Amino acid sequence: MASATYVTRRDELERYFDRTAVEAWTRLTSDAPVSRVRATVRAGRDAMREKIASWLPQDLAGARVLDAGCGTGALSVALARRGADVLGVDVSPSLVSLANERAPRDLAPGRATFVVGDMLDPAHGRFDYVVAMDSLIHYEGADIARTVAAFAERTEKAVVFTVAPRTTLLTLMHAVGKLLPRGDRSPAIAPISRGNLEKRLDGALGGDRWRIVRGERIVSGFYISEALEVARS
Repeated sequence: MASATYVTRRDELERYFDRTAVEAWTRLTSDAPVSRVRATVRAGRDAMREKIASWLPQDLAGARVLDAGCGTGALSVALARRGADVLGVDVSPSLVSLANERAPRDLAPGRATFVVGDMLDPAHGRFDYVVAMDSLIHYEGADIARTVAAFAERTEKAVVFTVAPRTTLLTLMHAVGKLLPRGDRSPAIAPISRGNLEKRLDGALGGDRWRIVRGERIVSGFYISEALEVARS
């Protein structure tokens, strides 16, 4: 069962991305001109998407993949083009609608499916791989660990996800965000140190069954995110 803090933050994210930020997110994830700051974020997200995709097999024929927090669907499409059957799930109806609108028409029917929902819903079934790009960066460490453990219970091979690493810049941005009037806030990121995260994951995953096999940080201007892969031992 999802924790109360997870549910609260999930609902905040749904409201923010579906009502407040949908126009900005639409531009950011397209080729439309953006500010120099947002251009660095776009470049960072592009690099992170390529990194996550590179950690999965090049040939994904027959593999079922969950794109948890799929947004506008770019990562889902990239993996579907390599043969995976991808289920993209996001809490924002507007982003899911955009993902369906942008899905290439030359993809085989059902190769990339986008639905509105909770990424932890067990009704989604089992998967060979789960990817969660920048969908856990708004959650605190305990909820990140519980979420990754819940993914692992329904995953055969690996879970690849990103977190906000605890850096001076991100910690400052997190503190400043808390000072803004509540109505002006976007959902704050929750920086976490690698050591803290590893300790929490070890407890949530049961130690011997799953382990972190690699990690890499992407830094591009105002975009700072760290990818981690957790795989069966």
